[in-house]
Amino acid sequence: MNAAALWRFLRHRVFIFDPWLSTVLLAISLISLVTMYSAAGDGSERLVVHARNLGMAVMITWLVASLDPRHLRAVAIPIYLVGLALLFGVELMGITAKGAKRWLDLGFTRIQPAELMKIAIPLMLAWFFHISQNRLRSRYVHLMAIMLLVLPVALVGRQPDLGTAILIGSAGAFVIYFAGLSWRVILGSLVVGLAAMPLLWLNMKPYQKERVLTMIDPTNDPLGKGFHIIQSTIAVGSGGMQGKGWLRGTQAHLDFVPERTTDFIFSVYAEEFGLVGTGILLALYTAFIARGLIIASQAQSLFSRLLAASMTMIVFTYAFVNIGMVIGILPVVGVPLPFMSYGGTALVTLGVGCGMLMCIAHENAMQRHRAGRQFIFQ
Repeated sequence: MNAAALWRFLRHRVFIFDPWLSTVLLAISLISLVTMYSAAGDGSERLVVHARNLGMAVMITWLVASLDPRHLRAVAIPIYLVGLALLFGVELMGITAKGAKRWLDLGFTRIQPAELMKIAIPLMLAWFFHISQNRLRSRYVHLMAIMLLVLPVALVGRQPDLGTAILIGSAGAFVIYFAGLSWRVILGSLVVGLAAMPLLWLNMKPYQKERVLTMIDPTNDPLGKGFHIIQSTIAVGSGGMQGKGWLRGTQAHLDFVPERTTDFIFSVYAEEFGLVGTGILLALYTAFIARGLIIASQAQSLFSRLLAASMTMIVFTYAFVNIGMVIGILPVVGVPLPFMSYGGTALVTLGVGCGMLMCIAHENAMQRHRAGRQFIFQ
């Protein structure tokens, strides 16, 4: 194999990461390691595990990025059906822990099927709209897509797992929106949703009502349900413009901020790096979203376009919900901050999503390369 052939092989099979996305993800990952070192305190083992999980996410991203989008389209139905079957399995014989039935014991391991649906739903809906692209204006196509989405969201909501249900529902809703859902339907759905709020409130579980009431006024129970929000908002606000400095955050290091390596890691970062550091992190997330939407706009098929847009907006939803609950404008629902929070499951899911984005970006680059060659030889 000569040098030119070797380079072509490496470029098409190894160097397949989108440079813009890779730069942003590398920057966020470095910030996460620096913040995790501070948040974990003496728990250096947690930092090592987080670094290992980030490395695993990179490998998963590379493996998925090396696929052809046609392969992703081919596995959409099997993954959706398997995920749905596992959710029914949880409903029938799932393991209950801390008042929720979310896990399924397969004998050799335990799995949380709801995590699979974060990927299965966008894949399935993108495939469905791809095969129905000649009938996208039909209300029946969108109605069928909504039915494909509502069933798994309802099953996850029954576990109950509100955070995951929000993420799954958002992932599917973004696909339906980008497929061309009419604004009349969107506005009508919002009106119906607002009108159904009283009924929804009556059917919410007591702990879910407590979360909403705590979000509205955490001082009603400052040492109980409101403790998380009060301490996290104090940490964020006390960071000021430039922050207290790395390893100098008092709220985190005096154990006032709960779950500071997972759901509330943003409060640790904001306290130590202040408004300036927070602005940098938000700019990185914005750059990720912008690049993902550019990749979606350049996609070679409707399937790729919908999948790329949905994967991009999932990251937006993760970040928006997590930061919203940390600063007290959204209920605490247990959604991690993308690539920052400790936890292998979320990083695996995000790794698969980023791999799909890289896969579609690589397909776009190859198409531009082929078009350039044709132009030259013409």
